[in-house]
Amino acid sequence: MRGRPKQQTTLFSLRTPGDRVPAGHPLRRVKDMADAALAALSPTFDEMYSGTGRPSIPPEQLLKSCLLMALYSVRSERLFCEQLDYNLLYRWFLDMGMEDASFDHSTFSQNRDRLLEHDVARRFFLAVMSQAQSAGLTSSEHFSVDGSLIEAWASLKSFRPKDEKDDKREPPDDKGNPTVSFHGQKRGNTTHASTTDSEARLARKGDGKEARLAYSLTAPNESADWTGQ
Repeated sequence: MRGRPKQQTTLFSLRTPGDRVPAGHPLRRVKDMADAALAALSPTFDEMYSGTGRPSIPPEQLLKSCLLMALYSVRSERLFCEQLDYNLLYRWFLDMGMEDASFDHSTFSQNRDRLLEHDVARRFFLAVMSQAQSAGLTSSEHFSVDGSLIEAWASLKSFRPKDEKDDKREPPDDKGNPTVSFHGQKRGNTTHASTTDSEARLARKGDGKEARLAYSLTAPNESADWTGQ
């Protein structure tokens, strides 16, 4: 018999996000390792935060969020916070309930930077990796991928002359985007830099390929310089 969709959703539920995660899901073992590493770091967290004021995002949730972003290749904090609003697997991993609000991406970034400054994030990831290696969950098998040029999340409009003054820049258009004309202008890594990502370099895969802002395993190749048409 054909099933019919229900027009009214369930108003109340007695199930938790963890009930939706399969018992054999690999993230369950990762969560146990992460929680053990965070328990050892708890005294450090107490020293980092003041005893007064408005409570911040728990550092445990921040660090486990960074772990999720690494495991699932989430490209930005904004996208992760969006997915956290509907992803039950993420909510279970972070010990969040169904009714808990997702993080604001700007607040998430600010609080995460504090953990990076105190070197807590590195200690956390090393502790999780050490447990995974001891449990035989890692492999020494080597493989290579073409990662010599990784495109950066920076616009070519941000690639500006290093000696440019703010008052010399053209005003933005009606949509708030900077007005930039590349016509007849030679641009290269020696004279220009991205204003939004200082580590990005102008590069290209080979002759005849378009130049783009990217991260390279080797020193920036000045042959990537180009003149706007």
